[in-house]
Amino acid sequence: MRLFPTWTLQTSGEVAPDERLPTAQTIVMGVQHVVAMFGSTALAPILMGFDPNTSIFFSGIGTLIFFLLTGGRLPSYLGSSFAFIGVVIAATGYAGSGPNANIGVALGGIIAAGVLYILIGLVVQVLGTAWIERLMPPIVTGTVVAAIGLNLAPVAIKMLGATPVDTTIGLLTALAVGLIAVRGQGVVGRLPILLGALAGYVLYGIVANGLGWAKPIDFSGVAAAAWFGLPKFSAPVFQASAMALIAPVAVILVAENLGHVKGLAAMTGRSFDPLMGRAFIADGIATVVSGSGGGTGVTTYAENMGVMAVTRIYSTLVFVVAALVALLLGFSPKFGALILTLPVPVIGGLALVVFGLIAATGGRIWVMNKVDFSRPRNLITAGVALTAGAGDLTLSIAGFKMGGIGTATFGAIVLYHLLREREAAR
Repeated sequence: MRLFPTWTLQTSGEVAPDERLPTAQTIVMGVQHVVAMFGSTALAPILMGFDPNTSIFFSGIGTLIFFLLTGGRLPSYLGSSFAFIGVVIAATGYAGSGPNANIGVALGGIIAAGVLYILIGLVVQVLGTAWIERLMPPIVTGTVVAAIGLNLAPVAIKMLGATPVDTTIGLLTALAVGLIAVRGQGVVGRLPILLGALAGYVLYGIVANGLGWAKPIDFSGVAAAAWFGLPKFSAPVFQASAMALIAPVAVILVAENLGHVKGLAAMTGRSFDPLMGRAFIADGIATVVSGSGGGTGVTTYAENMGVMAVTRIYSTLVFVVAALVALLLGFSPKFGALILTLPVPVIGGLALVVFGLIAATGGRIWVMNKVDFSRPRNLITAGVALTAGAGDLTLSIAGFKMGGIGTATFGAIVLYHLLREREAAR
């Protein structure tokens, strides 16, 4: 097998992972993926007291690591994982605003999670995926993916705004994305997220800065920011209690990654099972690298899967461009400040579409694998886990705080294997 595929040019229709768009379209598509991941990749570190520019920088590094280790055959972007938020806050005692004074302790735990993730990947690489597929069959992976989308839904709704004007602009942004995706022709139809964001941005600028009906876009941060500068790096501190608290998040990342890979298989009609072990190892290494310098733990990003679901463009070269743009953001405070001027309602409108597509992708996994919901085992597994994820059910066990995504993940796995049916019922 060649180290990398030979990407063949494709100018219309669906673009497979081993195909490519013309250079200009590839660059624009890469920027669109950055726009799609930006809100969550910037939001997660802010919620944990990390520097968002540093996390965005390491998301680019992690995506390049993933591209190299999977041989450019698996289209994915690695961004900040929300699964770390609860345990990081618990381990550091973060108050919820400003820089996290105990970030080093969190970084040590993130590295521990990355190492555990690598070990799981090595086992998968040696033994294959059969055991992990028995542990997490399509009913479980589809449920986990859908639960992630539903768990993120309140974030999108909150960002739509508290005022009628903000809500209207957010909904119009979502509508613009849909209209461009459905009715756009040629290149325009391939850029629904980017062009929808631009439409929402312009509309908000007119309504807020022009008519004064909403909070104006503040460009003072852009003017004050430097054009070039290094990200703010931090060193890890290895504290046993924090490492024990944060490391189990690796299991959630495995379920997320497995669900995303299965989702990609459903979208492209290809099996990526031979790449599963390498995908886990790459994600684990990227998490270790990120934690070593002040970034968050990373995971394959469902937001970017949503973009692929809309555009049907799966070329892995697009993610190389996206990674390089993220690195540029990390080295350019001014560029990062400009992106941060994207109004919250506009981001909310984009999230409304993208998070919804994440949840729908879980359903697609069920359909593609012909999951039988007449079986009580499948029905109860999905129903309970989806409710736990959507309601953000949080459990505290021996000091370990597990949020809705973790509860839905472990709940789906445990329920599926506890609720074994009699042979006659099968």
